[in-house]
Amino acid sequence: MTFNQPLGGNDMPRFGGLPTMMRLPFQDNAAGLDACFVGIPMDIGTSHRSGTRFGPRQIRAESAMIRPYNMWTKVSPFDSLQIADIGDVAIDTFDLKRSVQIIEEAYDEILSHGVIPLTLGGDHTLSYPVLKAIAKKHGPVGLIHVDAHADINDLMFGEKIAHGTPFRRSHEDQLLDPSRVCQIGLRATGYEASDFDWPREQGWRVVQAEEIWYKSLAPLMEEVRAQMGDGPVYVTFDIDSFDPAYAPGTGTTEPGGLTSHQGIELIRGLAGLNIVGCDLVEVSPPYDHTGATANLAANILFEMLCVLPGVKPRG
Repeated sequence: MTFNQPLGGNDMPRFGGLPTMMRLPFQDNAAGLDACFVGIPMDIGTSHRSGTRFGPRQIRAESAMIRPYNMWTKVSPFDSLQIADIGDVAIDTFDLKRSVQIIEEAYDEILSHGVIPLTLGGDHTLSYPVLKAIAKKHGPVGLIHVDAHADINDLMFGEKIAHGTPFRRSHEDQLLDPSRVCQIGLRATGYEASDFDWPREQGWRVVQAEEIWYKSLAPLMEEVRAQMGDGPVYVTFDIDSFDPAYAPGTGTTEPGGLTSHQGIELIRGLAGLNIVGCDLVEVSPPYDHTGATANLAANILFEMLCVLPGVKPRG
């Protein structure tokens, strides 16, 4: 079998060619794929600065510099998985609740092909409908949630659906296995202790950012792997989990976050888990004209690709 390969820099300059994720081939559905990149260009669930509708496009543009081989882990996912970019979900720009329904239906179709989706966001609202589709196929999943915020609000301005509510809704809908939920990087200010204690009361593990300042995340990820076990796992990574020094291009920045190498180390620590889907959300290009935030996001998505089930290191 011939696996799709990213377009190389000696075949087409990095600034040329079609702007797909990693300059991979595009196809309009997930048929025949092991993994796929899919964009959800949405920001109508944001509560502060918008702009994440442009996230998928900018992540794809910045991914042009990523080569196919991971020089540290000795892995090229394109050696063993069939991967393509299947484009974007056509959300309803003027109706958030309708968009949630559209996303769920789109992922029902994507998952019918037995593929692992890697989603480019888009605001964090999108994780809820994606998890609804994932749970139909896999049952309640373990969740590794990397974020500055817990996103477990019950209401935001009286609304049940927003980028600060997806994991409260997911819990209520029994999409998650509460013994296998871990939130990493939560920090900054809130309204009361329950902002972070409510997840703990549900049986989730919460790792606040201060617990991992100045540290390697390798010991933590060993514990997370043990917590997740062999069951299906969904990974959701909010770019605002990074300190704004590394990722200023997002809607709700918080100081004291992860470093870029901690984020990479965290994802590499997921190798061996039964990952059934991933997303990278909340990239807002208007707030970072250098492209550094989207570049970091693209590299985190590549690291996710490298730890998917079925990826084999080169001998």
